[in-house]
Amino acid sequence: MPVIDQTVETVDHQPPAVSLTGARLAFGDRVLWDQLDLSVSQGEFIAVLGPNGTGKTSLLKVLLGQLLLSAGAASVNGTHVTSGSGRIGYVPQHRPIDREVMLRGRDLVRLGVDGHHWGCVPLRSDDRRRRHETVRRALEAVNGAQLADVRVGVMSGGELQRVRIAQALASDPMLMLCDEPLLALDPANAKLVAALINRRRLEANTTVIMVTHEINTILPYVDRVLYLVDGRFRIGTVEQVMTTETLSLLYRADIQVVKVNDRYVVVGEDSGHQL
Repeated sequence: MPVIDQTVETVDHQPPAVSLTGARLAFGDRVLWDQLDLSVSQGEFIAVLGPNGTGKTSLLKVLLGQLLLSAGAASVNGTHVTSGSGRIGYVPQHRPIDREVMLRGRDLVRLGVDGHHWGCVPLRSDDRRRRHETVRRALEAVNGAQLADVRVGVMSGGELQRVRIAQALASDPMLMLCDEPLLALDPANAKLVAALINRRRLEANTTVIMVTHEINTILPYVDRVLYLVDGRFRIGTVEQVMTTETLSLLYRADIQVVKVNDRYVVVGEDSGHQL
C-alpha cells in the first residue's frame, strides 16, 4: 500500500527530531510494522492512532531505547537511539496509584531530574538548589504548584497526569513521548492536559509524539497522523488519513468516517473504537 508522507522540511539543516528508516518490529512470526519510514521535524506534533495491539506503545519503546528494531534504523536528533537519553520526556498511560503511597508531587517530578541515577547521589548545596528550582518551575508550567506536597495516591486523574507531565518537563526535553496521556480523564482534564503538552511544544520547539485514541481532543494541535492497523500504516495530515477510503483500506473492512462539527467519528466493522 502506498504511504502518504507529508514530511515537513527541516529548517537551518537541523537533523530530524525523530527518524525511522525501513523500520521493522516483529516478535517471532508476528510483525507489528515493516518498512516504516518516518521523519519528524523539530517542533512537530505527531498523533499515533490505531486499534490496540498494533505496536503504538512499542514504537515509543523503540524511541526510548527499550526495544530494538528487528530491522532498519531509528535516530533521535540525528543520533542513534540509546537507552536513557536525558533529552526525551516520557508521559506514561494514566494508572491510579495506591492511596497509601507516600510519594508527593514534588518527589515524582524530581525523578525526572535525577531518577536515572542509581542509589543515593550526594549533591552539593548549589546542586540541591538547582534541582529544587527545576522541580518548582516544572510544576508551575502545568499549573501544579499547589500539588507539590500532595501525596500522589490521593490526586485525581487530572492532577496526577499534570504532575507526570511536569516530571517529563523536568529534564528539559527536546522530544516528548506521550502514551495515552488522556486515557481515563474527563473531557475537561483531557483538554487541559493536551493544551499543556502543546504549550511546551510552542514555547520550546519540543517535538511531540502522542499515542492516543482521542484524536478530537488534540485536533487543534496535531500536524500529522501515523495510523497503524495490523502491520499496515498510513502517514499524512489528519485530512488525508482520517477518511472513509483510507481507513477502509487499512482495516480491510467497511469503515465510515464522518466529520461532525469539527469532530471525527469512526464507525464500522472491526474499527474497535470511535474517535
